[in-house]
Amino acid sequence: MEQHPAFTRDQVKVIFVLGGPGVGKGTQCANLVRDFNYVHLSAGDLLRAEQAREGSEFGELISTYIREGKIVPQEITIALLKNAMTDEVKKGRSKFLIDGFPRKMDQAVKFEEDVAVSEFTLYFDCTEDVMLMRLLKRGETSGRADDNIESIKKRFKTFVETSMPVIEYYQGKNKVISVPCEKSKEEVYEIVKEQISDRMTI
Repeated sequence: MEQHPAFTRDQVKVIFVLGGPGVGKGTQCANLVRDFNYVHLSAGDLLRAEQAREGSEFGELISTYIREGKIVPQEITIALLKNAMTDEVKKGRSKFLIDGFPRKMDQAVKFEEDVAVSEFTLYFDCTEDVMLMRLLKRGETSGRADDNIESIKKRFKTFVETSMPVIEYYQGKNKVISVPCEKSKEEVYEIVKEQISDRMTI
């Protein structure tokens, strides 16, 4: 039996938001939510919330993966994203920014088979030096266990090895908007806004 995604492209519009750790995805997504009424779903935030949820069967497992800088099993992440999208669709919301996902090629394929086909991927491109500087600065106040130099280096390595093939795959389908991120947040957002307006009727 042929399997169809849970949502058609008429029902939802999904943009994947990718970029290395500390590239500023959260900041730019917040701007798009404010100006264009997107729903921002951060895979990392959903996992951290699930980890903290009392009685979660996955909490301990998620903790271990995050601490090691590894990628949480896709079934868990995809289930959390699908549940969050279902809740929003019931409220009449249909435009989603999925931030920090898919992190691996098999996640991309599985999500598009089971949940929804993406419109395109917004890729924030930044050098490791700049990302490292931003993350260490964030670590001074974030209280996040993975904002330390050892975890950060692991996360860079994981990103290059597993997430870059996803970006290259979507580039091959002409479904990537690449945004250089060394400039100020405001300048980066101007580029994002212009590119998204060109690609989507928002």
